[in-house]
Amino acid sequence: MNRNSATWISATRVWIPIAAALFTVALIVSAVVLPELRLLHVLQALIYVAIVMLARRNSMWAIGAGLTIAVVWDSLNLFVTRNIQRGVTLFWSLLQTGQMPLGPHPIVPMMVLLGGIGHFVLISACLAALFDRRIDDKKPWKMVAGGVSVLAYFALIIIVSAPR
Repeated sequence: MNRNSATWISATRVWIPIAAALFTVALIVSAVVLPELRLLHVLQALIYVAIVMLARRNSMWAIGAGLTIAVVWDSLNLFVTRNIQRGVTLFWSLLQTGQMPLGPHPIVPMMVLLGGIGHFVLISACLAALFDRRIDDKKPWKMVAGGVSVLAYFALIIIVSAPR
């Protein structure tokens, strides 16, 4: 398929918004289950709104922000908290037994898993957009600035709105 054809599915037009939507659904469900996280999740969802808006303009800021937040968040949940692995275990148990596993808020790790999947899609879409020849303005400083900005915002919202 020709990359310039009208039928080409663009990472910035389709996959980045799908990834952001998956993560936003996970944030919404988690906020319903754990009301103390609502403010944090609303502020966190703004990251994905900004990434989608910037990606529609083929902005390198969006690519940097999307890659950075997805890699950092997935790394934390894979290697530090291991919530993604817990989500896989609980989801597998649900599939095998047909019953929701017992424990405090078993849906939350499953939403972390959904968010992780959304982030893996976001990483793939951002990499696809990065290597897309149709983006003319590929200045590395814009990508770095997007990554630094999203990390600074993420740290700020955690400091301001995380439950104590």
